[in-house]
Amino acid sequence: MVSTKRCIGFLIGLGLSGLAVAQQPVVLRWGDVVAGGHPQVVMIDRVAAEVKAKTNGRVDIQGFPGGQMGSSRDMIEAVANGTQQLITEGAANFGAWIPSISVTEAPFIWRSPAHLIKAMNGPLLDKYNEQLIKARGMRILGAVYYGTRHLTTSDRAIKTVADAKGLKVRVPENDVFKAMAESWGAKPTPMNFNELYLALKTGTVDAQENPLPTIKSGKFNEVQKYIILTGHVLTPRLVVVNEAAWQKIPAADRKIVEEALKTHMAWADDQIQKQETALIDEFKAAGVTILQPDVEAFRKATLAVVPPKFEAKWGKGTFESILNMK
Repeated sequence: MVSTKRCIGFLIGLGLSGLAVAQQPVVLRWGDVVAGGHPQVVMIDRVAAEVKAKTNGRVDIQGFPGGQMGSSRDMIEAVANGTQQLITEGAANFGAWIPSISVTEAPFIWRSPAHLIKAMNGPLLDKYNEQLIKARGMRILGAVYYGTRHLTTSDRAIKTVADAKGLKVRVPENDVFKAMAESWGAKPTPMNFNELYLALKTGTVDAQENPLPTIKSGKFNEVQKYIILTGHVLTPRLVVVNEAAWQKIPAADRKIVEEALKTHMAWADDQIQKQETALIDEFKAAGVTILQPDVEAFRKATLAVVPPKFEAKWGKGTFESILNMK
């Protein structure tokens, strides 16, 4: 006969074992192609620290910047499959599942960072979120302002859109950016972000386009002579989580994650805008030539081509409705 003492000990052992399992942290691996030091990478660290403290370690967010976990496409697919849990990535890169979402990275659609931030964290985001969860099991937790994109070149001064003719310019791997570059008469070269610095250094491409903080964090100013302030795209990036991983987090802890995201996304938006103001002088001091081009020439050339080309994909009147959002 088994003694009462041994039974109690066995039951206590089972209880402790169950407690140990329950206390295993939920690990969320958060990837980004952008290099460390960028405000949106620092944002990951800030969110992780707050969440870890407020959940007593129950939720462990681990950041992997600089493309450590692969290219944009690789990581989006990994989040969809659940082998990676979180990513920050440009909205248009989710167009494989939500074709109309690429309109949010359309050139000359956003009037200001404030316009973008308000619209992308309201009903517009809710609509895309519902579609993405249903289509591929990924949830949008929020949108951040990546910055205003400008053109940079290795050795060509661009003052009007006609000067961009034949320019071999790296663009992100999506059709909207490709069409935009073509509308300038340039030769778009879609390329993974991680390959860009070397491509610029070796002359594989002549030019690229990105926000000033990304130009700094990617050190593109080291291999580009000119920054041309075209301001052609204000880019929203999305923080996206694998839906199954998200649902494994207890509701109270999910709320902690959401609140930390809201706080530190706002911090990152503010930092991006501050850097955009300060970096012009910093780049000038480093020997980069800053050019103010004929932006209206770029606008007219782009809008004559891009919105009509993608109207069927975006939905009739969608470009104009977002442009006119209050």
